Amino acid sequence: MNDDALAGRRRTNAVMFSLTAACAVLALSVLFFILGYIAWHGFSALSWDFLTKLPKPVGETGGGIANSVLGTFKLVALAAALGVPVGVLGAVYLAEHGKGRLGWLIRYSADLLNGTPSIVMGVFAFALVVAPMKRFSALAGAVALALILVPIVLRGAEEFIRLVPDAVREGAMALGLARWKVTMFIVLPTAKKGILTVVLLAMSRVAGETAPLLFTAFGNRFWDDGFLHPMASLPHTIFTYAIAPYADWHRQAWAGALLLLLVVLAGNAAARLVQRSGGA
Repeated sequence: MNDDALAGRRRTNAVMFSLTAACAVLALSVLFFILGYIAWHGFSALSWDFLTKLPKPVGETGGGIANSVLGTFKLVALAAALGVPVGVLGAVYLAEHGKGRLGWLIRYSADLLNGTPSIVMGVFAFALVVAPMKRFSALAGAVALALILVPIVLRGAEEFIRLVPDAVREGAMALGLARWKVTMFIVLPTAKKGILTVVLLAMSRVAGETAPLLFTAFGNRFWDDGFLHPMASLPHTIFTYAIAPYADWHRQAWAGALLLLLVVLAGNAAARLVQRSGGA
């Protein structure tokens, strides 16, 4: 290769490296601008009363969103209780036995569900739970969130289970263990940190969903009295306050958005810590 060609390649490399670096900086700039903008508007409204008290009556200033904070955690916890077992067991089947047409169909269906708009999940949960019960409820909201969570957990957990070396399975079966025991007591414990990472990321994802809850959990300005009645949540409260004509509600909507953002970031950070601590 002559000197002119080498110099040309170096110039091309420098240009492309600068271009990709500029795009990365631009993407990070947009992210930090959004985070900073929300923090700027929301931080001033954050207080202990805001986090621990119920909303004031319509038109009065002050109050808090304690019911929404608790409602969000309860909805996400119930959604995880409904969706995580289905996603993990489906992932076990796909990773260990899903090599035929059925496995392909399940993967394809999960990918389609991943791309389905969340509002469609809300409408489906409305028809499945709300309409037969003739009431909005936290259960319906959790079902809608679980429908979003299942394909995320299924596809992510499958990849981590597949990362467990075949030599581990073969060695366990060579010792006389049944296949299901190898899966339950060898493969899953080996991949548990990867599966937990996927679960935490999926829970962070559904914690910020608003559209499904408009059709299902609906919202409540008081403490909820069980999973069979409407329940407040941070996304629904932010939406309600943001479109209201009251300046104090707008201020609280920014604070709620900041709080929800911190919850989602905490979930993602926890997932990264679990992943870095080791595992499959």
